[in-house]
Amino acid sequence: MALKTLATRSFFSKSINPSFPLLIRLFFQSPPCSSPSSAPKILITPNPPFSPATKSFCTSPETPLPPPPKKRSSKLTNFSLPSDSDSDSETTATKSPDKPKPLPPPYNPFSKKPAIEEPDDPKNLQEVFAKIREDGLMNCAVKMFDGLSQDGLTHEALELFSQIKDKGQMPDVVAHTAVMEAYANAGQAKEAHKVYLRMLTSAVTPNAYTYRVVIGALAASGDEKMTKMAKKYVVEMVGKGMRPNAGICVGAFEGMVRVGLEDEGLEMMEMLKEKGVVPEESKVREVLKGKGGNGMVYQKVMSVLYGK
Repeated sequence: MALKTLATRSFFSKSINPSFPLLIRLFFQSPPCSSPSSAPKILITPNPPFSPATKSFCTSPETPLPPPPKKRSSKLTNFSLPSDSDSDSETTATKSPDKPKPLPPPYNPFSKKPAIEEPDDPKNLQEVFAKIREDGLMNCAVKMFDGLSQDGLTHEALELFSQIKDKGQMPDVVAHTAVMEAYANAGQAKEAHKVYLRMLTSAVTPNAYTYRVVIGALAASGDEKMTKMAKKYVVEMVGKGMRPNAGICVGAFEGMVRVGLEDEGLEMMEMLKEKGVVPEESKVREVLKGKGGNGMVYQKVMSVLYGK
């Protein structure tokens, strides 16, 4: 029996492949189960919160998904305080637009009524300037347009308003002349002359209406030096190709007679006659009648200008 066992073992040991024990261990023998205490522990760390710097679109099964947003009911009322931006938008939305200022009445060249009513007290400059600031310069522009049209300077008047309409801006000559006229009506010829000089410094060209205002203020001042300045501006006006109206001629001559400069006044009248810029006789008579009629000024003006 022992010999038979030895023969069998020797036969199997020679015929079996050397790698056969390895195959048996790999496929037919399971490794010994390890105890739970000897198994390696795996630490599960919670997922870090999502941040814009680390974009992760994968979520672990342990992390619960956020609940879906609740739908707002249209019947609910929001009692929370509005933010500043909301309040600003609401106020701008509910704020009514400013009402446009009423336009002046249409211009009527055949009406003898002044285009713009003069203030009740021209000497109250604070009230006059406050009214100009409140109403704007459109009334002053209408007044200048009316004055230029009455003197026959329709082309200059249309140029003035085309600049306002086409360019959308008020000419600087309107603003300077408005301030100048306010001082002239208040009897402050010196201040009116300062505004005129400031206007020239600002490179603003005066028109015929501006000359009418400054010459009338200086001639009515009763000051000899200012009256001579009025004569200077009449000569300057003619040199620029402008025709002085009846009011300028009569007012300048009357002012020079008042301060004892009658000879210079007659010299100015002769210059107007030589240049061919004598105003119409009917308008001169109308101005002289408004100043009292048949005085010495009336006789001198009519005799020098028209030989009557």
